[in-house]
Amino acid sequence: MSHPLRFLLTLGTALVVAVSARAELKLPAIFGNHMVLQQQMPVPVWGWAAPGAQVTVKFAGQTKSTRANADGVWVVKLEKLKATAAPQTLVVTAGETLTLTNILVGEVWLGSGQSNMEKPIGFQPGQRPCFNAETELAAANYPNLRIFKVEKTLAAKPRKDLENFKSWQPCSSNALNAASFSAAAYYFGRTLHTNLNVPIGLIASSWGGTRIEPWTPPAGFAAVPELASVKLPDYGTNKIPNSAPTVLYNGMIAPLAGFAMRGAIWYQGEANRNDTNYHAKMAALVGGWRKVWGAGDFPFYFVQLAPFKYHKSAVNYVAETDPLPALWLQQSRAARNIKNAGMIVTTDLVDDLTDIHPRDKATVGHRLAQLALDRTYDRELLSASPAFKSMKITGNKAVLKFENTYGGLASRDSQPLTWFTVAGEDGKFVPAEARIVGETVEVTAAKVAAPKVVRFAWHQLAQPNLVNKAGLPAEPFRTDRPIH
Repeated sequence: MSHPLRFLLTLGTALVVAVSARAELKLPAIFGNHMVLQQQMPVPVWGWAAPGAQVTVKFAGQTKSTRANADGVWVVKLEKLKATAAPQTLVVTAGETLTLTNILVGEVWLGSGQSNMEKPIGFQPGQRPCFNAETELAAANYPNLRIFKVEKTLAAKPRKDLENFKSWQPCSSNALNAASFSAAAYYFGRTLHTNLNVPIGLIASSWGGTRIEPWTPPAGFAAVPELASVKLPDYGTNKIPNSAPTVLYNGMIAPLAGFAMRGAIWYQGEANRNDTNYHAKMAALVGGWRKVWGAGDFPFYFVQLAPFKYHKSAVNYVAETDPLPALWLQQSRAARNIKNAGMIVTTDLVDDLTDIHPRDKATVGHRLAQLALDRTYDRELLSASPAFKSMKITGNKAVLKFENTYGGLASRDSQPLTWFTVAGEDGKFVPAEARIVGETVEVTAAKVAAPKVVRFAWHQLAQPNLVNKAGLPAEPFRTDRPIH
């Protein structure tokens, strides 16, 4: 065969392949068999087809049509859906047909963060399993709770689709194990499922040891004045570090953006423990996600970090430089200042202060779900921890008032209250005695005749016993640094 003819045949084959690839009807990875679609809100469905192709989407009695744009991208919006555990089929046609089966309609949530969100119920290298792991896994048979896991992916630019993932599966012990699925997200979803009695879809997208900046989109940084100067480096062909701004958002969140969901849960902060502006970075993260989703101020609930022995000091009062309580304060500030956000406290959930991965993820998930049930689903539950409100000095006593007491304060273990310290005019803190009087706490110290400042749980090892009527632990605070 002559060279020119061989060239033309090769070129023709390449053109056919190119046209076929360009014309292929495709849905993003987040759409799949066994998925859950969000109830009670418009549901975008999007994908790719030949430029200009007529695309028709059918689901739950609805038929929506559109044309792919010049780049082959198309999107339709299903009208509000009613929750149902009856399996349904989604059919997409554009010359060819894609059919997705066993689809439910209910509540969809995204769980993200670093290793404490990533941690599964059972085995994880270098970690101990969650409490009662074998029993919990054996009982994890919830066919109307569906799980989807995004695998670790870095990207210099926002990806249009996921590169690595484990597809939607009905929840079972085998599915949880195979995906190494987030324990905190599972327990959160299970609590919602059993209380709301609707299907639940959980999307897990986490990476242990990561900072908050890589999860944040450019729009988030741009909207927070003190972070607007954050540089987005151009790596070219160089290796991308997982600590760089936006690189986890680009690979693990951007491909999900727009998928209809109720809200997000977040467990992260250890890697940012020394930051003095973490509250601003949280505002950038949440605001950025909400902007790219384009679905309003969806609920965002997160976990305040647990106590952990970062350094050797174990006394009941420390220098001003202890970064963990300072971060706790910033997390409390974020919970107050970010619209439709909430935080759970975990100072009582650590069995080993040398283990940075506390094993009681069941209570973590349950408390996050209590927040959602109370604030998002209007179940009027007692979901908030006691929080410092105001202080009045009476002689040698500091009288503290609290929010979220639900009618009473108590000692969790019926012992004297712990982890209160007080300072006078000299600013030197000493351990203090504290007692509950009605819905207030009176704090005194023999060495401080005229108290000026009170600190509570201001230490990396603090596991205080002050709780409210619901048994929820009080937030760490100091009276001279308001959180609002």
